[in-house]
Amino acid sequence: MNIFVLMKRTFDTEEKISVQGGQIAEDGAEFIINPYDEYAIEEAIQLKDAHGGEVTVVSVGDEETEKQLRTALAMGADKAVLINIEDDVDMTDEFSVAKILSEYLKDKEADLIIGGNVAIDGGSGQVAPRVADYLDIPYVTTITSIKVDGDKVEIVRDVEGDSETIETTLPLLVTAQQGLNDPRYPSLPGIMKAKKKPLDEIELDDLDLEEDDVEPKTETVEIYLPPAKEAGRILEGEVDEQVKELVQLLRTEAKVV
Repeated sequence: MNIFVLMKRTFDTEEKISVQGGQIAEDGAEFIINPYDEYAIEEAIQLKDAHGGEVTVVSVGDEETEKQLRTALAMGADKAVLINIEDDVDMTDEFSVAKILSEYLKDKEADLIIGGNVAIDGGSGQVAPRVADYLDIPYVTTITSIKVDGDKVEIVRDVEGDSETIETTLPLLVTAQQGLNDPRYPSLPGIMKAKKKPLDEIELDDLDLEEDDVEPKTETVEIYLPPAKEAGRILEGEVDEQVKELVQLLRTEAKVV
């Protein structure tokens, strides 16, 4: 199987995030592989081990993204590709990234493309389905199980607490949901092997794309942190009195009633 994984470098949401001038300050921020993309990488490796073939991890970003791609190689991917847009594009959105990825993938004869369900920084879940649309192949999102038999595929996907079973065929794009697998940690031998695995770097020119071709369709006006959580208030007195006070506060202070 010829498997491609769509990977994004994201900041670690478990670490403290600082916003300066309406933008996330990258100085001192910790960056990781988007956790949902880790499920995608793990599933690609397991499918390769079961059916043979090759796993290529692809990411759109800058030179700093190489670190996360090397981690994917250490996990067991065979190749990595960095589409470096640092010198060509100032801002991107889901349209931009999907356009770039699909232009790269259009002649790769991929049997299966796997992406994360969402990126934890933006949470839109749009990039992978857009790529499938550009490539004119079917896609299934939020999968929790995938079984491949020849060109036939049986998938279980999460549907808000329930599950749905789908039968389809390759070529196909899917997005990984939590519960699909348990991503492995890179082993020391894997880390050593990753240093010798191919990591290709290309730019927009290599894809015959101009900056105007990937100009964002949306604009981010401002990024800001939510207000600090205020201390709660304990209502006292009889239950009837507490209910009346609560309703009054919801009307006058919270203004939600």
